[in-house]
Amino acid sequence: MWRKVLVASLVTIGVLHVGAGWVGTATSWMAAPAAAGILPKNSDEQYEISFWDSIKDSNYPSDYEAYLKQYPNGRFAALAKSRIERLRAAASAPATKPEAKVESKPAAAAPAAPSAARTAPASPTPPAQPQPRPKAAGAVAQGTVTYATEGGAAKPGEAKAGEIRDCPTCPVLIGLNAGSFTMGSSTSDPTERPPHHVTIPHAFAIGKYEVTVEQWNACADANACPRIPTDPPEAHKAPARDISWDDAQQYVAWLSKVTGKAYRLPTEAEWEYAARGGTSSAFWWGDQMRKGNANCKDCGEPWSDAAPANVGSFAPNPYGLYDMNGSVWEWVADCWHTSYKSAPVDGRAWDEPGCTARVIRGGSWREGASYMVSSTRFKYSSSVRQSQNGFRVVRDAK
Repeated sequence: MWRKVLVASLVTIGVLHVGAGWVGTATSWMAAPAAAGILPKNSDEQYEISFWDSIKDSNYPSDYEAYLKQYPNGRFAALAKSRIERLRAAASAPATKPEAKVESKPAAAAPAAPSAARTAPASPTPPAQPQPRPKAAGAVAQGTVTYATEGGAAKPGEAKAGEIRDCPTCPVLIGLNAGSFTMGSSTSDPTERPPHHVTIPHAFAIGKYEVTVEQWNACADANACPRIPTDPPEAHKAPARDISWDDAQQYVAWLSKVTGKAYRLPTEAEWEYAARGGTSSAFWWGDQMRKGNANCKDCGEPWSDAAPANVGSFAPNPYGLYDMNGSVWEWVADCWHTSYKSAPVDGRAWDEPGCTARVIRGGSWREGASYMVSSTRFKYSSSVRQSQNGFRVVRDAK
């Protein structure tokens, strides 16, 4: 992958970094990441390489178009143009010709990832005990609620008692109270440092699931969002993906107009507060990977390299939120900064005038277990559509 590792350092600790993950000693992927062998990734050249590595095996012309939009004169520009021409020619050729068939699966390479090589400590740490889920704040819980009608249990995408849904095609929301937590990590990527105490001063409601294809299509049907091709076409309950930050802004604007409520993207602090679920461990379930808790290539079934699973296919975190780890990368409101130095501590979005690079969080189904940590973060241009990027929404309490 794009992340550069010092071979000597890795040999010393007995770990070899490969692709989007690494292999090594018996502790392998079962333990939390540490900082050994990390080289900072703060140059434009490294970001371009990471972008290319994330799409270089893709069968989607849009992925190469996204690269050219961000790096029109990049080192891989000629190759990107060539692959776009080849893929389009193959797609338009008669279906009876075997050579014209194009596999409908994303790139085998993982997307640009948020951290340098993540390696394991020598001894595992006992998993942290999940904290009880906070009650929905009263101001948030006053929204229109749709309750499940079949046996008292809600299907994925439906709301149940205590949850919020402002319209039939709106995302289901879970209300969270104000609170404090430690954001970031001192043992992971340099961009996740320094760990700092953050207080979320107001209650808010956040999507129980990522925005689904079906929910995105409701906005597209209203001519308020661009129509994004779905792969596979029948995956209506899968997370919407190939979504840019700018696209997501169109969706929340439409949702706000339809419902009369203030919808938006979560701030980066709100996102991590929700993802941690009241815990301070590397993952919400503890400091060791446990299969069945996230949609990633090391995280257990159901998993396919071709596409993410439907929302709600894995366990929820202690706040009742699904797929905060893995599934698709999730856009947040904040402008990208290379560290948390001088970051706000009141939960607001950290923005800059003319910002063009926005933060994405949480990893995707294409990454290994080491990217599922709650502090994982990276960036993309706000206008870039990438096949592993999606989002979830937040609704203000007021």
